[in-house]
Amino acid sequence: MLAPLTSHSDLLSQTDHRPYPLPHGPWMMRQHWLDVLFLHWPLEPDELRPSLPLPLRPYLDVFEGKAWLTITPLRMRGVRLRGTPAIPGLSAFPELNFRTYLTRDAMPGVFFFTLDAANYPAVLAARWGFSLPYVYSKMQATSTGSEVTYTCRRISSPRPAEFSARYGPASSTTFYAAPGTLDHFLVERYCLYTVSGSKALRCHIHHKPWPLQQATYRLTTNSIAEAVGLRCDSSNIIAHYAAFLDVMAWLPGKVA
Repeated sequence: MLAPLTSHSDLLSQTDHRPYPLPHGPWMMRQHWLDVLFLHWPLEPDELRPSLPLPLRPYLDVFEGKAWLTITPLRMRGVRLRGTPAIPGLSAFPELNFRTYLTRDAMPGVFFFTLDAANYPAVLAARWGFSLPYVYSKMQATSTGSEVTYTCRRISSPRPAEFSARYGPASSTTFYAAPGTLDHFLVERYCLYTVSGSKALRCHIHHKPWPLQQATYRLTTNSIAEAVGLRCDSSNIIAHYAAFLDVMAWLPGKVA
């Protein structure tokens, strides 16, 4: 059974967990994330930094000397702009994110190398409105009990890539990441960084703390990291699962 969407007022009233206050101005987008799998693995900072856009390289964030990469397959539901309803056929689709971690002005965030989505209008809108590197892919996510079967085959630039896996929660126990831990470093971030030309941009988001579970997974195919010239150390992966999360997003602004 799908979790109900959180009301705007309820979501905006819970801010004690944030590392900094909510942004000024109105939020612009609502999203509901379902069946989220995080696959994290460490990398040496000097190996990762050259893959970042030049304006963002100084902001690479590390935990105990290691940079981290994360692949995140999920299902999107209820995607809509402020003041508009969710449109059937456009507001629900699979998505797969590949990211690392940055911090600027004491605002921990993420940088997306690529975001695959199975919705071409959403890809165009995100590239134009949020300056994010979305790519259109053929994707499918189906559930059998608590197990998700997920496939992604990229059919547009930057380079072909595929991902396929089966995953789900390892148990019914839910936990919240404690500040100062690696779990917290990897998931509790409330902005994303991107670039437009030579300008660094920051896009704020808001949600409640991640309701995490230990994850079980089986990778069949994964060339997402290789498509941007990085490597996936499958022997050193840390996995998390989250059943759902409600998210608000603001339009990006220039980083001083």
